[in-house]
Amino acid sequence: MSAPQFNAIARRSLMAAAAGALLMGAGGAVAVNYPVTPGQRGTAEQVAQQGVPLSELSPNAPESHTVQRGDTLWDISKLFLKSPWRWPELWGMNMQQIRNPHLIYPGQVLVLVKEGGRARLVMGQPGAGAGGTVKLSPRSRANLLDNGAIASIPLHLISPFLNEAVVFNTNELERSPRVVATQEGRVLVSRGETAYVRGDLQGAREFRLFREPLPLRDPSTKQILGYEAKFVGTASQTREGAPAADSKQALVPSSIMVTSIRQEVGVGDRLAPVPAHDYSAYVPHPPSAPISGQLISIYGEALTAGQNQIVAINRGTKDGVERGHVLALWRAGTNSVDRTSEDRQLLKLPDERVGLLFVFRVFDQVSYALILQSVDPVSPGDRFTQP
Repeated sequence: MSAPQFNAIARRSLMAAAAGALLMGAGGAVAVNYPVTPGQRGTAEQVAQQGVPLSELSPNAPESHTVQRGDTLWDISKLFLKSPWRWPELWGMNMQQIRNPHLIYPGQVLVLVKEGGRARLVMGQPGAGAGGTVKLSPRSRANLLDNGAIASIPLHLISPFLNEAVVFNTNELERSPRVVATQEGRVLVSRGETAYVRGDLQGAREFRLFREPLPLRDPSTKQILGYEAKFVGTASQTREGAPAADSKQALVPSSIMVTSIRQEVGVGDRLAPVPAHDYSAYVPHPPSAPISGQLISIYGEALTAGQNQIVAINRGTKDGVERGHVLALWRAGTNSVDRTSEDRQLLKLPDERVGLLFVFRVFDQVSYALILQSVDPVSPGDRFTQP
């Protein structure tokens, strides 16, 4: 088996073994032990014994790194490896000491050992060199975020969007319960205030409030891929309404209290029940097959976006997109003119790779992604590919 073939198999095996380790939802995170097949275990052990080729290391990989509060596995991977999404290989480099890549804590020292043209990552003692490594016993932890272990990516950047960034397949909000009146006839309602709702609440008591669903169109085909609803806030039902007994009697609307707001609530805003916590794996990994597409829009209606901003892309589950996919981000080349010649030849400059996307929420034909890296601003219509 060639080295590239082995490395590819090793990556897939390690990804599969680690993919269940971090399950994160809007309400928190839980570390879970998923079964590992004998084949996956055997491949991972082989990687652990051999390490990785020195060519896979970052040119400026340090000899050691002390884990700091606020670090992520993505940050640490960028220190040691060329491809940040390959951080599970940090576990494969030394399985005996780093039993679970999600259970790395501030204060621990990671030491890079290079031998025979390959590299391994071992756990060291604070203040000790590579010779001062220690063997750690496995520790069982129930809650990743609460026990101080570092996360794989900057979760605080995407957590506000897990329930706010919503795409509906059709404009079903037109048929949803709606705000029909406000307390004391106010134009807008703030947190802690009351509004009145007409429509079937279907027994739900906690709601998200949305306004003006807008179609998301494919930048090339102009096909409507879904409807993005503008998040307004959240509310709780405080009093159930009553239907009109006959055409001469007025119905009594249900009462809600606004519990949080992104913007003030007004008449006409629509209600959707708060969904159950959506637990999903957030292990960074490249797509298993070639993929390409375009940015549809920038969340928040900005014209351009940079690092740590959210974008919508025109691919979803129907196209094989998964949570955790890392994608290369390309800025479209501009048109120019050759001013050095008399013919003034029209030029189309090539697209330039400017950063990386991390997919964190997936719908049928649309996904939301965090811009992890970007050297230049990007705009709707710019494209992405596999990294």
